[in-house]
Amino acid sequence: MSQAVYVAMSGGVDSSVAAALLKEQGYDVTGVYMKNWSQDVGGFICSWQDDYQDAKRVAVQLGISFRLYDFRKEYRQAVVDYLIKEYQAGRTPNPDIMCNQEIKFKLFLKTALADGADYIATGHYVRRNGDKLLTGLDKTKDQSYFLYRIDHVALLRSLFPIGNYHKTKIRQLAKKYNLVTADKPDSQGICFVGEIGIKEFLTHELGPQQPGPILDQNGQEIGQHDGAIFYTIGQRRGLHIGGGLPYYVTKKEMSKNAVYVTTDLDDPNLWSNQVSLEQLHWINKVPKGTVNCQVRLRYRGPLVASQLKEGVLYLTEAQRGLAAGQSAVLYIGQEVLGGGIMGEIRASCNIEPQSS
Repeated sequence: MSQAVYVAMSGGVDSSVAAALLKEQGYDVTGVYMKNWSQDVGGFICSWQDDYQDAKRVAVQLGISFRLYDFRKEYRQAVVDYLIKEYQAGRTPNPDIMCNQEIKFKLFLKTALADGADYIATGHYVRRNGDKLLTGLDKTKDQSYFLYRIDHVALLRSLFPIGNYHKTKIRQLAKKYNLVTADKPDSQGICFVGEIGIKEFLTHELGPQQPGPILDQNGQEIGQHDGAIFYTIGQRRGLHIGGGLPYYVTKKEMSKNAVYVTTDLDDPNLWSNQVSLEQLHWINKVPKGTVNCQVRLRYRGPLVASQLKEGVLYLTEAQRGLAAGQSAVLYIGQEVLGGGIMGEIRASCNIEPQSS
């Protein structure tokens, strides 16, 4: 008897091909569309109905069973409320990471196993080797950054069929299988809403924000912002400050509703080589003592040599624009060890001039 796999099908090409590959490999495949969000935001129409229909059409094409799991209530509590709370605190959260931790590899897994699945599968560009999570073969699409908080037990119950492929090959396979999603563009924007930016979403949820001062490196007010909640450390665009040199956000004070900026790209407040990590998570055993590893501090960011000692990450090269609430993901070679949420960002001293 073949093993049962429940595939998270989003209506996109990656998860469609994942389902096709698993069926080809002899698994008893069931496609599942997770209804996490269904609300229109402002002038942006939520695409869930179109995505659901695309996923269902692919399931019919493949001749596999298909289900819908309604996780809207749980998603609101675990992901959306978390996102809003973090932004209100002046931090910069990553909803995709929280979605993977709480929804896909916890709630979806639990529900699928209760319904008779032996495994779940997703269309992530990552690989698994036993109990180890590895980067995807296509380095330009590798999504291991988003999966570092996966539970060890969940990992052993998870399959990642497209992790050994490049994106161009996935498109080719989709056309080979004649899937209706073969030419569907990849989704952009917020993971659960779609084609909308975080500013529009926060405004929809919280209403217009109180304007406040934008202060330069000398403490002089040089402009007004439309809500400190909307700005991220290191941000350059969207400040709407006239003049010659570009400005970069160095700090936010939510209690004062103030945003601080600098024109000096080598301003120590923009750079850090020490970061405290909160909510440390290890996929397998908790390492003892100092951990020598590489760290990725943002999706598609470079891997930086580092040491983790007593909850503090020491970087061999200072990095620009780090923000509390973002994730630091730790690697040794291709293996994802785990990571944590950035807390205190310690400004660097004696920074060598860096090019933009």
